[in-house]
Amino acid sequence: MDLSEILADIEELVCCESPSADLAAVARSAEVVAAVGSRRLGVAPERVVVDGCTHLRWRFGQGPARVLVLGHHDTVWPLGSLATHPFKVDGGVLRGPGCFDMKSGIVMAMHAIASLGSREGVTLLVTGDEEIGSPSSRELIEAEAAGCLAALVLEASAPGGALKTVRKGVSGYRVRVTGKAAHAGLEPHKGINAAVELAHQLLAVTALADPERGTTVTPTLASAGTTVNTVPAAGEFAVDVRARDAAEIARVDMAMHVLQPVLPGAGLEIIGRLNRPPMPAGASAGLFARAQQLAAGLGLRPLTGVEVGGGSDGNFTAGLGVPTLDGLGAVGGGAHADDEHALVDELPGRAALVAALIEDVLGSLGRKP
Repeated sequence: MDLSEILADIEELVCCESPSADLAAVARSAEVVAAVGSRRLGVAPERVVVDGCTHLRWRFGQGPARVLVLGHHDTVWPLGSLATHPFKVDGGVLRGPGCFDMKSGIVMAMHAIASLGSREGVTLLVTGDEEIGSPSSRELIEAEAAGCLAALVLEASAPGGALKTVRKGVSGYRVRVTGKAAHAGLEPHKGINAAVELAHQLLAVTALADPERGTTVTPTLASAGTTVNTVPAAGEFAVDVRARDAAEIARVDMAMHVLQPVLPGAGLEIIGRLNRPPMPAGASAGLFARAQQLAAGLGLRPLTGVEVGGGSDGNFTAGLGVPTLDGLGAVGGGAHADDEHALVDELPGRAALVAALIEDVLGSLGRKP
């Protein structure tokens, strides 16, 4: 793998900002990704636009897909972030918005596939809405993964370069409370305080967590009221749920949807459901063992695997029963944060590992069971 070419391609992608919610920015980014991919892979991708969001798909060969290589080009960084977090390479560290999560991974995937002797049976899918839960790309991902022998996800690695062998399932909710407005000083007794009801529900939701089972139920963004001298008539808060197994996801979901108001006259509405199913250890075990052997053969440092709380599109492929290995992308840290970075020296080796994994999976088609 040519490191200078890898770095040039990453710079090109990072320097085109692509916040998920800005569909025009995502479309511009897709064109840059398409141009880099066309240059490296020798063929232009299909552009799949769903609900205004642009996804890119490269299919190689005439037969069915056997290996799905998966990534996303959207980021959490708002337009203008390059002004404060410019792309740069210094002291063996690459920086820039989205460089670690996960534009370096996209480039690594392209260079890995480009290095293959045969690309027959390989599909590269780069989506544009992963950071907001993949609302327009989930069906596309699941359709491309169906029947595959493996899904290789080029999301950034866990700390120390560890692969992500287990991911929790993810659910999201909005809890909406209605009350009744009144003057806070003259006649607060005539109101129904939505902020107080919100507080009751915050505590009830938080109690649904089960730390011993690894289940987190976390209230996040919250708001209530309109002015400082008015009893709040409405309020709401968001809830982030993470769990290792489907039974826990179902338990929390049922409990969320049977919540009842505490204050007389208050109203309560629960909106939300499962977003990403869990990715259990069994989904990655075989591929992880292969990756460890291949890494040793390539002279790379020993691979480790970890469980992470964050979800990815690998949750969807694992949910279909497709063997899935995640975290194959850049080694570094600081995803979504000011310190986002990737380690330059790790890029070629990780890309070579991805290429070796693809060849190994495709080669298994010709082996006796």
